[in-house]
Amino acid sequence: MDATPQTNRKLWLAVTVAALGYFVDLYDLVIFSVVRVKSLGSEGLGLPAIDPAAPAGGLERLEYLWDVAIGSARGDVTSAGLVILNLQLIGMVIGGFIWGMLGDRRGRLTTLFGSIALYSIANLMNGFVESVPAYAILRFVAGIGLAGELGAGVTLVSELLGRQRRGWGTMIVAFAGMFGPVAAGLVGTWLTWRQAYMVGAVMGFCLLALRLGLAESGMFTRSRIRSVRRGDPWMLLWPRERLMRFVSVVGIGMPIWFVGGVVFVFGPELASALGCQEPVKPAMIVMCGYLGAAAGDLTSGTASQVWRSRRRALGVAIVMLAAALVWLFVCGGWGANWFYACTFAAGVATGYWAVFVTVACEAFGTNLRATVATVAPNLVRGSAVLMVTSWEVLKPTLGPVASAAWVGGVVLAIGLVCTACIPETFGRDLDWEET
Repeated sequence: MDATPQTNRKLWLAVTVAALGYFVDLYDLVIFSVVRVKSLGSEGLGLPAIDPAAPAGGLERLEYLWDVAIGSARGDVTSAGLVILNLQLIGMVIGGFIWGMLGDRRGRLTTLFGSIALYSIANLMNGFVESVPAYAILRFVAGIGLAGELGAGVTLVSELLGRQRRGWGTMIVAFAGMFGPVAAGLVGTWLTWRQAYMVGAVMGFCLLALRLGLAESGMFTRSRIRSVRRGDPWMLLWPRERLMRFVSVVGIGMPIWFVGGVVFVFGPELASALGCQEPVKPAMIVMCGYLGAAAGDLTSGTASQVWRSRRRALGVAIVMLAAALVWLFVCGGWGANWFYACTFAAGVATGYWAVFVTVACEAFGTNLRATVATVAPNLVRGSAVLMVTSWEVLKPTLGPVASAAWVGGVVLAIGLVCTACIPETFGRDLDWEET
């Protein structure tokens, strides 16, 4: 296709819409982390900072969390926050399969704007909750909606741009998106927690107006008229080579959400355990961490283009993340500013998210591409449930810092092994189908 000015405008309109959508997506994804203490504490639902009756760990701790979820136990800020966060992440795993299948069967644009509509409605209603169970249910619904935007947007951009430019396009989408959490940190600091949710809803509704002028992916349109299985997640289980490709893609992203789901969300608890005497603000952790991630997206995305290798960029980023976490666990207790600096460094290292989602698109055929690009990031996000739960169970024995270090070490090892197993995808022609 000739790159006429009109064609270029349409291509970059798709990049712009996907980038703005990911901005709002990440805003809504982390806004709970920003307002967790404010919304659940005395300013919001009135939960205590610590519930003396709460078990420290083990199976009793899991039973207690279940009671908090169904409302038979009042809970505290940490336990209720853990329940709500886990339900949001579980919703994202479920939503990943729903939107992924729709993306390969009904189209990338349908998925993109359908997911935005759902999480915008859920966030609007979040501004009116009066109980922990209602809060948790709405974050679960929001999680289902949040699951679809990134995969659909990145798939659309990857298929519309040429093989040499798509890495730059997905880098722009990821870079712009990382400022969503920064905006969440600012809004969560300046406004009430209810207003912060409503701001996210309004931004989502405004995005829906940008649907006009966007064109569906030509690769999807051509694939749709052919007699092939599309959007079938069972195809990911066989043959073995395709299953290993999918497992490797998911494993590559897990270290990112150890940082996003444990270090950023429960940073105040970790800072206290490290001996930090000054109070650490959740909003500052989120802003510093995701500013770092924005810088990391530019760095890793550029590196993968210049080196002409996704695998090399991924491997270097995971090694850098290991070094940043060692620095965090050693120096994070020196003071609040030191902790913020450590979270910024960890955020820079997690910036390979842009390369990760690009690989998820490039490694699979057109009839499964949206499914993988949507399911894989949300399985990575959902893996934070296992990481946080493991951290909770290990805390009574090892302490908060050592248990976090063990969990982080395991997921970093998984990430490195999976990077070694994934085939190189840079420059691959995307116009092919899985059989």
